[in-house]
Amino acid sequence: MGAYRDSTEKNMSPHHHHHAIGERHRQLIESTRGLAPIRTAVVHPCDAASLGGALAAWREGLIEPVLVGPRLRIESAAQVLGSSLDGIELVDTPHSHASADTAVSLAGSSDVEALMKGALHTDELMGAVLSRQAGLRTERQMSHVYALDVPSYPLPLLITDAALHIAPDLEAKRDIVQNAIDLALALGLERPRVALLSAVETVRANIPSTLDAAALCKMSERGQIQGGRLDGPLAIDNAVSCEAARQKGIVSEVAGQADILMAPDLEAANMIAKLLIHLAGAQAAGLVVGARVPIMLTSRADDIDARLASAALALRLVHFQSRDESHS
Repeated sequence: MGAYRDSTEKNMSPHHHHHAIGERHRQLIESTRGLAPIRTAVVHPCDAASLGGALAAWREGLIEPVLVGPRLRIESAAQVLGSSLDGIELVDTPHSHASADTAVSLAGSSDVEALMKGALHTDELMGAVLSRQAGLRTERQMSHVYALDVPSYPLPLLITDAALHIAPDLEAKRDIVQNAIDLALALGLERPRVALLSAVETVRANIPSTLDAAALCKMSERGQIQGGRLDGPLAIDNAVSCEAARQKGIVSEVAGQADILMAPDLEAANMIAKLLIHLAGAQAAGLVVGARVPIMLTSRADDIDARLASAALALRLVHFQSRDESHS
């Protein structure tokens, strides 16, 4: 299974790098060849965009879809696409709430290995997922991880958490970091580098995110966070630019070449991700991690390529976790 990061590019400065838009995500999709598709409940795919994304992921061999939603609306969306649903399992539900509950029930009973959001609100789907009765909770809090393919950055870039935790406390941040590390490991990144972001690179009592960053680094040293290399607090320029880190005199395995950006809160993570998407031409994929199954939270604005990349992330994670479980 191919790694998502090019070892030849590890020490390249972003100032001297540029690859085609979507190239990194195409490599990600190619890296899944040979892996069995994952049985995925597609939740309420009642418009052309969500159904089209699911069907594209099916044709690419990434998922085995189980369409969960009102049959007539799904069939109408298929007609708009000019696509046949022959051979695809469809579970008929009356409305979006029932679609979410039914899909989550399928995941809770291990009938599906992943969930994919369709044409319903994220809050509606996540409300069903987070229900105590759903059986999808683990000992870890769930969090969202963006996987961005940034043409001017030589490495895959994971950003977290831009969707679920508004103002995470230290305990939540520990889980957010561990979830992102686990996804990075599933993508073939050995000991992924995690930059714990703040506005400055020194610990200051009056900036809480710097205290959290310092504590997370110590937690990593003591084995409370495993599998990655953490450093922080780091300002974002020091996290992604070797030159900026050098000018500040920062000596670090992480600075200038972060694989994971851990933002201090949802607003910061969301702004960083959206800025890279709209000003740097980044292509975004993403997953909710930390539940018993990965959840693809696609947006209405996501194109087919982004939806395929999200499915590839889920596929890599499911196979990585099942391999880990078989070795434990």
